[in-house]
Amino acid sequence: MANVLDLRRRIRSVRNTRQITKAMKMVSAAKLRRAQDRAVSARPYASMLASVLESLKRRAEIFDPVTGEVRSPLLLTRPEKRILLVVVSGDKGFAGAFNTNIFKAAASFILQNSDKEIDIETLGRKGRDLFRRRYPAAQFAEATEEHTRPERQRGSAIEVIGDPAAVLAGVNYDRIREMTEEIVAKYAHEEIDAVYLVYNEFKSVIQQRVVVERVLPIVEIGQQQIAEAHELTTEERERAAEAALSVGVSLYPQEAKAAQKQLEEESQHFGTAEVDYIYEQPPQEIFADVLPRYVTSQLYHATLESMAAEHAARMTAMDSATNNASDMIDSLTLTMNRVRQAAITKEIIEIVSGAAAI
Repeated sequence: MANVLDLRRRIRSVRNTRQITKAMKMVSAAKLRRAQDRAVSARPYASMLASVLESLKRRAEIFDPVTGEVRSPLLLTRPEKRILLVVVSGDKGFAGAFNTNIFKAAASFILQNSDKEIDIETLGRKGRDLFRRRYPAAQFAEATEEHTRPERQRGSAIEVIGDPAAVLAGVNYDRIREMTEEIVAKYAHEEIDAVYLVYNEFKSVIQQRVVVERVLPIVEIGQQQIAEAHELTTEERERAAEAALSVGVSLYPQEAKAAQKQLEEESQHFGTAEVDYIYEQPPQEIFADVLPRYVTSQLYHATLESMAAEHAARMTAMDSATNNASDMIDSLTLTMNRVRQAAITKEIIEIVSGAAAI
C-alpha cells in the first residue's frame, strides 16, 4: 500500500488534471455557443435557396422536349460505379466517440460498397490521418488542372484524394465553394456517379446523429437523401444534457426553433406560390446556375454542424473527465486518511506496549 506522501502527490496531480479538464469544458462550451449560432444562422439561406430552386423547377423546362432527358447533369441519375465519399471529421481529440462514430459510419459504407470504386475526400485532421494510415497504398492526389482526375492505381478500389492539409477549423465558405465546384465538374464529366457525405448532423446538444447523406445526384430539392443514420444512445444524451446544464448551455433553443419553423413556412409558401415572376434571364439558365450553389450550401451547412457537434462532444467528454477526477480525488483522500489512521493507530499501540513493558 502506498504511503501518505505518495497519495498526496497523486491527489495533487489529479487536482491539476481536473483544473485542466474543467477549463477545457468551459472553452468548449463557449465555442459551442458560437458554432451553434453559426449553424442556426446558415439555415435560412439554405432553406430559402431550396425554395427558390423549387419555384424555378415549376417554371423552367428541366426536361428536354425532344429527348425527354434531364437538362441539368446534376439531376441525372446513373448506376453507381464510382463514388466520391466526403468525410467531415474533427481536427483534435478529447472529444469522446465523436471521430470514432464518423469513422465507423464511413467504414460501414465502404464495406457495403466494396464492389465499387470509392474516392475519399476528407475535411478534418483526424479523418485525414486515419485514412492515410488505413489505406497506405492510396495516395493523396490533388488535381492541379481543372477537371483533371488523377490516375487510379492498378487494383486499388479505394483512393484518398483532395487537399491533405485541409482542416475543419480553417474551412470557410470560399473553400467549400471551390471544393464543390471541383465535385460538380467531376460529376458533370461523369468521372464520378454519386457523391456521399458523412458528417454529424447537429440539431441541439441532445439531438444529433451521424448520417451518410447522398448529395449528388439531386433527386428531390429540399429533401435529405439519408443512406445511413446512427442516433445517440439514451446514456449519451443524458451525459450531454448534464454537461450542458452544468455550463448553462440551452438544451432546447426555443427562439431558434420558433424562428426556424416560421422560416420553413415562409419558404414553403414562396416555393409553391402561384406568382408569375419576370426573369431577366431564361429560367433554365438561372436554375442551372443556382443548382451548384444548393450543393455548396449543403456541404457548408454540414461542416458548420460538424464543428458544433465536435465542441458539444468535447464538452461532454471533459465534463465526464472532470467528474471522474473528482471521484478519484475522493477515493484517494479516503485511502490516504485510512493509511494515516492506520499509522497513527500503530504508533499508539507501540507507545502503549512500551509503557506496559516498563
